[in-house]
Amino acid sequence: GKMKNRPSHNMGLPSVMVLPLLIVLAAGVYYIYNEVLHFMSKSLVRNKVVVITDAVSGVGTECAHLFHKGGARLILCGTSWDKLESLYDSLTTDADPRETFAPKLVILDFSDMDSMEDVIAEVVECYGCVDVLICNSSMKLKAPVQSISLEQDRNVMDVNYFGPSTLAKGVLPTMISRRSGHIVLVNSIQGRLAVPFRSSYAASKHAAQAFFDCLRAEVEEYGIVVSTISHTFINASEPPPVEEPISEILWNILTHGVRPSVLASEIMQTVNRKRKEVLLAHPIPRVALHLRSFFPPFLFAVLAAGVKDSVLAEQMQ
Repeated sequence: GKMKNRPSHNMGLPSVMVLPLLIVLAAGVYYIYNEVLHFMSKSLVRNKVVVITDAVSGVGTECAHLFHKGGARLILCGTSWDKLESLYDSLTTDADPRETFAPKLVILDFSDMDSMEDVIAEVVECYGCVDVLICNSSMKLKAPVQSISLEQDRNVMDVNYFGPSTLAKGVLPTMISRRSGHIVLVNSIQGRLAVPFRSSYAASKHAAQAFFDCLRAEVEEYGIVVSTISHTFINASEPPPVEEPISEILWNILTHGVRPSVLASEIMQTVNRKRKEVLLAHPIPRVALHLRSFFPPFLFAVLAAGVKDSVLAEQMQ
């Protein structure tokens, strides 16, 4: 005879329980996956020569700690020797010399482009090669267009664009000859989305984004990976709550910060998984990016209204 369809309530588990159990199970799998990745990430950067261009910044310091623990051969750059030395001390104090390498320190100042040739030589001579170059130096500038001098413009351009691009060119020959290497540009969402009162900054970030996009295509045949990480501004501390006009609130959501530790582990993962483009942003900046591509007049109107609003607010104070 025919098999009778069993009623579903005979299942050993009430259906109410299924979703919570699935969530717990998924969380467990995700946790294990992350632990495995974390374990692997240590071995993936082991012995690799890793250059960090601004190691004394918040993000640079977090990166230095991550890569140092992972057994990378670090070359730490920065403009201040004192800060580099104290970072060196904090890395080597309780490190296991069998597991880690003592970092090498190099003074690097992108606002002095004439020194770049010597700096590049020094960086390459540390170990004779570079496996990973992390360009995380950045100079901010917030001002109306008409108040920015050519000198300021050029300075921002040097630090945010000419610096990273020149350094990338400098380490390229060793990477090409070894048929391996990874260049990471820690850029900004403003490399893809221009925001009022950030003209020089946004321009320099757009320029860097374009350069590294071109570079990526050109060096792929040599097995070299080029990655860009676009993040909203780096948030080191909680901003104090203040009464703000709507545009300010909107602006804060648009630029809601990324913690240095989060960005650093994202950089580590980008290096491990060789991801080419990473966007670290909340939904609203992402939407703005799509609007910029598909419905520009609307975004332009929103930005202009925001400017009017903030000017009004300043006049009222």
